[in-house]
Formats: sequence, structure tokens, C-alpha cells
Amino acid sequence: MTRPLSVAHLTALDLPPPAFIEAAARAGFDGVGLRLLAVTDDSPGYPLRGAALRATQAAMAATGLAVRDIEFLKITPDLRPADQGWLFDMGADLGARHLITAPYDPDPARLADRLAALAEMGQARGLGVVLEFFPWTDVPDLAAALQVLRAAGPGVQLLVDSLHLDRSGSRLDDLARVPPGLLAFAHLCDAPVAPPYSTAELLTTAREDRLPPGAGGIDLRGFLAALPPDLPLALEVPMARLQQAEGSAAVLAHVAARSRAWLAAG
Repeated sequence: MTRPLSVAHLTALDLPPPAFIEAAARAGFDGVGLRLLAVTDDSPGYPLRGAALRATQAAMAATGLAVRDIEFLKITPDLRPADQGWLFDMGADLGARHLITAPYDPDPARLADRLAALAEMGQARGLGVVLEFFPWTDVPDLAAALQVLRAAGPGVQLLVDSLHLDRSGSRLDDLARVPPGLLAFAHLCDAPVAPPYSTAELLTTAREDRLPPGAGGIDLRGFLAALPPDLPLALEVPMARLQQAEGSAAVLAHVAARSRAWLAAG
């Protein structure tokens, strides 16, 4: 099974975009996702302007790697879509295809309206808007995400992460029934499976303690079988202990090698 294989910035988030792109290329990835916005108080985001943008574009040109997506915009009750033009412009400057959004609004109708407005802005700049669900947010599972997308209209797509699908208790047969055109790409990783999980456990695993495919207990063969065969994959595999011991370049190399071997074995 051959799919485009990129790597999400969370896998080596301490690396600024140029260094991340260069390390991802050495590891053998086909593309990257870049985190332009800080998600937590203790993790970085890398808004790219001026010299930082030029250095990132130079790294893309030197390596041949494309920026597949930018992330991620938290949709909160006070978010004003009209204020996010700069983010879409930045994505367009990078040639990105998608902006990942995250649901942090308890009002599903307002969330859907904001997604629709963002999608319209993205369309004007060549970026699609995708919604990713997380078990600890206001859209905790696949079913809830699909409800929001139906309300938002055809301009918004879905991003499914194998970890969040598993942790949310969502069903693979429900994933297999999602219309292929609704799926933008998928995040792939593994992890131990030992429910139930506290919110603290969900967050720790998601942010720093994932595993490459085949190293945990998630039914990843079933996950891939439920997806369109040509759907692009992005590895999102932060491994804090390996990173602290050997550095982020080692994490990227390890994840790429293990992932390609696991995919080839399937």
C-alpha cells in the first residue's frame, strides 16, 4: 500500500520549521505539517513572517518537501473568523493545502457557523479547512464531528487521528461509512490500549507519549482498511523520552523507519 507520508510538527515540535523540514527530509518523509499557533502555554508555535518565512521556504526548496497542512486553530466562543486572514495568508505563502481546526466551543450551531465562515475564507486562498475531534473537547468523537460537519456544509472536511478514534470509543465500521470526499487526510500513530482513561492520561499520551505504528495495541490495520486506499497519511508520534535521550532528529528517523516497515508489511 503506497500513500503520501508526511509528518506532523508535534512529532518534533522543538524544531523550528526550517530545521524540522530538513530533519524530516533526512528521515525520508514526503511532506510536513507545521504548527504556526501555540496550542498550550508550554508548547511553541511558529508564526512565519519575514526572515523566518524565507528560511522556511528555502528549506522547502532545498529538500523538495511540501508543507501539507498548518495547525491548529482553536475555535472558541470568542473567535472571530474575520480576524484569521493572516493565518490563511501564511498558509498560502507556504503552499499548504489544509488548515486544521480544533473544537473548543460548546455551542454546536455556532461552531458549525464559524467553520463555514473559515472554509469560505480558506477557499479564496486555496486552503481547505478540516476539523479534528479530540476526546477531551466539545466534539469528543466521530459521531459528534460528523454532526458538526453536516451543519457546517460541504466546505469543511474531517481529520481523523487513529489515537483519538481509539480513545473516543468511535467504531471502525462507522469510519468506513464516512464518504471518502469528506476525509482530507489521516493522522497515524499507535499507543497502548488499556481503557478507561482519565483526561490527564488522554492529554499526556496525545502530546508526548505516542508510538509508531505496530508498537502499541490500536487496531491500525482496521483503521487503514476503513479509510480510502489513497488517503494521505501524516505521522503524529511525539516520543518525549526518546527525544530527551537522543534528540528530535532521532525521533523522526525512528518514526519514519518503523512506519514504512509496518506499512510495507501490510
